[in-house]
Amino acid sequence: MTRVAAVDCGTNSIRLLVADADPETGELTELDRRMTIVRLGQGVDRTGRLAPEALERTFAACREYAAVIKEYGAERLRFVATSASRDAENRDDFVRGVLDILGVEPEVITGDQEAEFSFTGATKELTGRTDLTRPYLVVDIGGGSTEFVVGDDRVRAARSVDVGCVRMTERHLVHEGTVADPPTEEQIAAIRADIEAALDLAEQTVPLREAHTLVGLAGSVTTVSAIAQDLPEYDSARIHHSRISRDRVREITERLLRSTHAERAAIPSMHPGRVDVIGAGALVLLGIMERIGAAEVVVSEHDILDGIAWSVA
Repeated sequence: MTRVAAVDCGTNSIRLLVADADPETGELTELDRRMTIVRLGQGVDRTGRLAPEALERTFAACREYAAVIKEYGAERLRFVATSASRDAENRDDFVRGVLDILGVEPEVITGDQEAEFSFTGATKELTGRTDLTRPYLVVDIGGGSTEFVVGDDRVRAARSVDVGCVRMTERHLVHEGTVADPPTEEQIAAIRADIEAALDLAEQTVPLREAHTLVGLAGSVTTVSAIAQDLPEYDSARIHHSRISRDRVREITERLLRSTHAERAAIPSMHPGRVDVIGAGALVLLGIMERIGAAEVVVSEHDILDGIAWSVA
């Protein structure tokens, strides 16, 4: 057993996993998993820079995580940073801050690396399942980007595209600092156009339609699952490996896009940090399902974070 810690810092959230990894059995025993909405990517699509207040929110979460990692006595730590910090001119400020707090330098990984970690984390425990047919298409809908990975036991093809729930919200739904509440048909059409263009790009290198099982990852997908199940609160155990039909995803997406901020915030399973971006995230998921003709999505709580942990072990 090796006790490892993995941190995944994305555009919208930063997450920590502390786990005992047994490479011989392929088991990852979770000790602590937590998530903080820090919106590191605030304004990056528009300014090209990480905002000072976004950096401070992220560093505050890092200080909390440092205490947890010390408490559990993790032997190894890997910190991976994704879309927002890839795009930012001042990412050196981010790197220095993380190094000072956690003692490791964040690895600003490529989209392809992000895709491989996501695939490993999502599919490692699906080995031997007779009810799911390979190849898998693993889709990780993040804040700034979405990763598409097709594979069987290993990755066959992967592509990262710049379509995510935060990026689409800021690009199309924010006017003078305020999020459209609810968005207009024209705004929704603009997001759909970006999603379709991104899917065209992904299909240049990833055979999306050859996959037999769609596996969906990250907060937009898991939140749609929680809503689909009418959960009284966010429940990871019930969300993990749930299956949501395309018709149900469409119904929820349309509901989210018609609702006001207050109505979305009143959904029991909704994290406050997702209220403004969940409509765009659900629309990305629906667009993918419609493009490939997927009848359902298998939702996974295990994702890039688990893949990072395995890479450390």
